Amino acid sequence: MHLLYILLQLAGAIMLLLWAVRMVRTGVERAHGVLLREALRGATKGRVRAAAAGTVLAVMLQSATAVAVLAAGFAATGAMTVSGGLAVMLGADVGSALVVQALSFDLSWLVPLLLFAGATMFLKVEARIVKQTGRTLLGIAFILISLRMVGEATAPMRHSALLPMAIDYLRGDPVTAFGAAALFTWLIHSSVASVLLFMSMAAQGVLPAEVALPMILGVNLGAGLVAVGLTRGQAIDSRRIPLGNLIFRATAAVAILVGLQAATLPISWFGESAARQVVNLHLAFNLTLLVVCLPFTETMERLARLILPDAPAGEETFDLMSRRKSALDRTVIKMPGVALASATREVLRMAETVEIMLRPVMELFESGDKARVAQLRRLDEEVNRAHTDIKLYIAEVNRGTMSQDEARRGIELTDLAINLEHAGDIIAKNLLVLAEEKSDKRLSFSREGWSELTALHDRVLANMQIAMNVLVSGDLEAARQLVVEKERMRKLERDSHERHLKRLQSGTVQSIETSDIHLEAVRALKEFNSLLVSVAYPILTQSGDLLESRLAKTA
Repeated sequence: MHLLYILLQLAGAIMLLLWAVRMVRTGVERAHGVLLREALRGATKGRVRAAAAGTVLAVMLQSATAVAVLAAGFAATGAMTVSGGLAVMLGADVGSALVVQALSFDLSWLVPLLLFAGATMFLKVEARIVKQTGRTLLGIAFILISLRMVGEATAPMRHSALLPMAIDYLRGDPVTAFGAAALFTWLIHSSVASVLLFMSMAAQGVLPAEVALPMILGVNLGAGLVAVGLTRGQAIDSRRIPLGNLIFRATAAVAILVGLQAATLPISWFGESAARQVVNLHLAFNLTLLVVCLPFTETMERLARLILPDAPAGEETFDLMSRRKSALDRTVIKMPGVALASATREVLRMAETVEIMLRPVMELFESGDKARVAQLRRLDEEVNRAHTDIKLYIAEVNRGTMSQDEARRGIELTDLAINLEHAGDIIAKNLLVLAEEKSDKRLSFSREGWSELTALHDRVLANMQIAMNVLVSGDLEAARQLVVEKERMRKLERDSHERHLKRLQSGTVQSIETSDIHLEAVRALKEFNSLLVSVAYPILTQSGDLLESRLAKTA
């Protein structure tokens, strides 16, 4: 019974640690997501600059995997090369190891301050950045609390009769220790949490450093596997970045593991205590990987292209709508609740396709790639078909017996489908036309104008994610945030318009030549964003938070 209690306490501490790490990442993404994407977009020139950007982003997000997903998204649009993405990933892994370093020190004295400040900011302030910063501070506090819980849970293990036997086995079988740590990291999707857990166990004398060494190597392999899994359904270029990073990490980890069979690593060089040795070994591995592998990112890109070759010409590699089976299940038409759930999945799939259309728009303004433009227009045809199918499906469901709530939900889903179809048209018939016009006339935006457009595009992409989350979860806070973002987009449009007029007055040639394209693109992005916000209105109306066209004040 005592052992069961210890294991339950350890499991609870691990779950709190995972949730806290995710909470920090979510807070940073919601507060500074647009700035993070803009920073990553601006770090595509030069390997060292890309690696530095990856390090900073991973420290802020407390996750190299989150940086991998961002880099994969840029690679899918052509805004980042595979070699550039690999440099970002090598830096991100170092950033993740630096996060572990910071959290490895005794910061328990900070917990009350973090809890008080974080809770006050999150519960009492409505400003998005302040509120999400509060979320981040709470997450850091929970990480520190969870580490203390891990220490308390593992302390009795030092007196266990089974522990020496297990440690002796792992000491004699580093391959098992390596594989178990890789599997554990892959399962929990967090190298930060894994290393912190092993550090806490080492601090309690449960895990000797010589046994932890192959486990740290396994953690780094498992972290590489996580990013590969998360991008497996994306475009080819997106998948090449985590694949190349996995090859780097797997090669280094296996080579060191094999080398340990022939030579003994002087672990005492890495710190006085076992806990310090664990976190320092993790940092040393990633720093070494960065220094050794950074010059070979282009070579790895060529290898990744051999493993994942380009799709045959004309193949719709990102046409998800045509490759997936429709979620509209006609066998449940007479069960309104189930049928509306099917319609919701189809609307979400429609939204994902519209997002795929929107993501490469800024890259197309630069390249004018007509083949890519044609592919996106074919996606718009799929969106139009989905719109028609959803309307007819819900109309058929409405012919049966429905409750008032189900009828209202059917109307909401139909309206959403209509708005998404309109959003797809804005891309296909407006933004893509403007991109083609700019390319055909060989025009260039001013540096300031281009910066304004990319910032607006990034914000709309971020709001697209919020809108899809609201569609799935019905979360009231996210719905409020989405409506607030609409007001911010209006302000950004006004500010961009004023700055553009000043550039015209100053005689900036590029602004004069691209004036119509710039203003129409800004207007299109604002209109697109307004359509996204419609997903929040039913939730806010039902909760009483939406009064006519404005948010109600909260107490």
